[in-house]
Amino acid sequence: MSNISNNLKYLRKKKGHTQQNFADIMEIKRSLIGAYEEDRAEPKYELLKKIAEYFDLTIDEFINEKISDSWKPKPKSSGSNLRVLSISVDQNDKENIELVPVKASAGYLNGFSDPQYISDLPKFQLPLAALRQGTFRAFEIMGDSMLPVQPGSVIIGEYLDNWNEVKTGETYVVISKNEGVVYKRAGNRFKENKDLKLISDNKVYDPYTIAADDILEIWRAKAYISTSLPEPAPDPTMETLTQMMAQMQKSISQLNKN
Repeated sequence: MSNISNNLKYLRKKKGHTQQNFADIMEIKRSLIGAYEEDRAEPKYELLKKIAEYFDLTIDEFINEKISDSWKPKPKSSGSNLRVLSISVDQNDKENIELVPVKASAGYLNGFSDPQYISDLPKFQLPLAALRQGTFRAFEIMGDSMLPVQPGSVIIGEYLDNWNEVKTGETYVVISKNEGVVYKRAGNRFKENKDLKLISDNKVYDPYTIAADDILEIWRAKAYISTSLPEPAPDPTMETLTQMMAQMQKSISQLNKN
C-alpha cells in the first residue's frame, strides 16, 4: 500500500473518525475514502492539500512520510528542509523556465507545488551559460520599489533549496503566504525561527521583515528581462564636475605619496 493510503487510515482512526464522518468533513463521498485507504485511487491535488492541512501536515509529509505513533514532523522553518518542487520539461527532457505573470501571482500561492498548474504556465528557454545548471523560474514584477529595475520587468530566479544560503545584500524573489510574490534585497541571512529582513532599492519604501514560517519559496535573482531601455546619462552639472576634480586631485596626491 502507498503512504497516502496508510497515512490516511492511520490519521483518520487516530482522530476517531469513521469513514463516513471524515467524508462529511472533506465534503466527498464515503466510497472515495474507502478507495483511497484501500489504495484503489489517489486524491487529486486540491483534496490532497485539504486533507494534509486538516491533519496539520505538509503535502510532502503526507505523501512521502510513513506516519505512525513514533513519527515526528520536521521543524517547519528549517532552511535546509526537503521541499517538493514542481517543474516542466520540453520534448528533449530539458527543464523549462516557467513564467509567472502578475495576473497569475495570486494563483501561484496555491498552485506552486501542483504539477498541473506549473505545466499550464507559459514557458521558455534561454541559451545562456549562466542558466544551464539549476532550476529557474521567471516572475513578472510590478511597482517601483526596486528601481532602476522597471515595473513590468521579468526577474529570472534560480530555485534556492537551502534557505541558509541566502546572503545579505543579494536580491531574491520571495514567495510567502502573506506578501505573495515579491522581489527584494535580503537584509540578513536566513535563520530558523527568525524573521527575514527585506529591503527595497527604492529608498522611498521602508524595509520590513517576514516570518520564516511564512515563506514558501525563495529564488535567487540571476537575470532580468525588460522592455524599458535605460535613459541616456544626464549631462554633468557643476556639482558633479567639482566632485570629479576633487576625486582626481585626491588620487594624484595619493600617487605622489607612493
